[in-house]
Amino acid sequence: MVVIVFRARLRDGVDAERLAAAGSRMYELASAMPGFLSYKDYAAEDGESLTLIEFASPETLAAWRDHPEHVAVQRQGRDEFFADYRIQVCEPQRDYRYSLAEGRLPPLD
Repeated sequence: MVVIVFRARLRDGVDAERLAAAGSRMYELASAMPGFLSYKDYAAEDGESLTLIEFASPETLAAWRDHPEHVAVQRQGRDEFFADYRIQVCEPQRDYRYSLAEGRLPPLD
């Protein structure tokens, strides 16, 4: 599994409707890609947003990274939406899970 951490701050005066439309379209595309596992958005009180995305492998992530429509929206993000951003691509060292209903489960890795 590969985890992508996308941290960003928006430009002043960003067109929220255009940003929401682009984000919705990217989720639609990404979630249909082979190897897509999950996508979660979070917002901090200081204005920074955090998105966590999971893909099954570096290869499936690369296919998403290189998707032509995604590449175009990346450019749009730099030109119109983001004041700054940081992307980190990570591979979990350990993967644990707990479920109240199922009790403690063994590590997933």
